[in-house]
Amino acid sequence: MNTTIAEAHIANHPVVSSDRWLKERKALLAREKELTHLHDQIARERRALPWERVEKDYVFDTPEGRRTLSDLFEGRRQLLVQHFMFGPGWEQGCPSCSFMADHTDGMNVHLAHRDITLIAISRAPLADIERFRQRMGWQFKWASSYDSDFNHDFNVSFTPEEMAKGEVYYNYGMQSFPAEEAPGISVFYKDDAGEVFHTYSTFGRGVEVMLGAYKMIDLTPKGRDENDVPHKMAWVRHHDRYEAGAIAKPASVAGSCCDGHV
Repeated sequence: MNTTIAEAHIANHPVVSSDRWLKERKALLAREKELTHLHDQIARERRALPWERVEKDYVFDTPEGRRTLSDLFEGRRQLLVQHFMFGPGWEQGCPSCSFMADHTDGMNVHLAHRDITLIAISRAPLADIERFRQRMGWQFKWASSYDSDFNHDFNVSFTPEEMAKGEVYYNYGMQSFPAEEAPGISVFYKDDAGEVFHTYSTFGRGVEVMLGAYKMIDLTPKGRDENDVPHKMAWVRHHDRYEAGAIAKPASVAGSCCDGHV
């Protein structure tokens, strides 16, 4: 019977005495503390980054009507935007972005009490967004940038001409990308005068900041178990598309964040 690399590793894993286990656990704890301190240092450096003023008047479609970027703050000073991969004409949003969004509703009340509004923004028309949001049972705010330059300006949507060149500007460099939409997170601040500033954006694996489930998975013996998959999130499904009681396997066609429209 075929086994994955992770399963083979677990089957041959050493079993040791309690004293040996404690010694090795303490050694790892020292490394974990190093990582925690480095994380704190990088967070300080992130907060110290310079800002750029948002000069363009972006307008979005929301269930409450047309809203500017400034309106999306909803009276708070800080705005977190999930660039959710859901393009015009797609049947549904990206499974991996949906995995990220599954964490949102539980966080929102806590973020709001830290002066933060969290919202998803996609290029899909609002009617398609609302249909999919209702299917998934989500309550968080979600706006459409369908007729806005917002996604293109923040380098998470690409024109057919850009795609035809074989490389697009994503994650602060030119690279190949297999879809016209890409994931990301952007952060904005609004001052007392109502001016809006772009303070930070992260892309690629930086979006894992939203994936608390991955942090829990990383604690387990099998870990993410993504060594033998075509891409790192090939196992992810929309939460209403998993088979009951089954361990998710890599999808043969859909399942990729780049195949979310299939």
